[in-house]
Formats: sequence, C-alpha cells, structure tokens
Amino acid sequence: MAKEDVLTLDGQIDEILPDGRFGVMLENEHRIIAYTAGKMRKFRIRSIVGDRVKVEMTPYDLTKGRIVFREKVAGGGAAFKKRR
Repeated sequence: MAKEDVLTLDGQIDEILPDGRFGVMLENEHRIIAYTAGKMRKFRIRSIVGDRVKVEMTPYDLTKGRIVFREKVAGGGAAFKKRR
C-alpha cells in the first residue's frame, strides 16, 4: 500500500464537536472523529446530526478521518432557499 492511499468509507454523523469536528459512526460500527474537507468549507456545505457522509481515512490512523462528501437528503433543500 502506497503512502498516498486512503480508505473511503460511508458513515453517519452522530455528534457535533468543537472546532469543526464531527463524531461519525461508520457502517462497520466503528466510531471516529472527522473534520470537513477544504472544499466543503470553501463552499459552506453544512453538516448536521443524521447526515450520511463519505469519509477518507489513512490506514495509519483508523481513529480520525476527513469528510469529503455529504449525501443529499430528499426534501431537505426547501428550507434553505437563497433570498434575493
């Protein structure tokens, strides 16, 4: 396995922690601490408890990860329409 290889896993946010971190329960029942990726911060993609996410992890530390994608939830976009 090369140094740049990452593991991509699916999970669900179960806790919001300080400093932009989240508690994520993975599909394999492991709980990790994850932070949002730079592109998600740049485009102000917000995550809340219950969101399904994709997490990238390094094989060297399986307790931490980076949230790289938040799955869209049906019916969730109507409340956040942009005002003109």
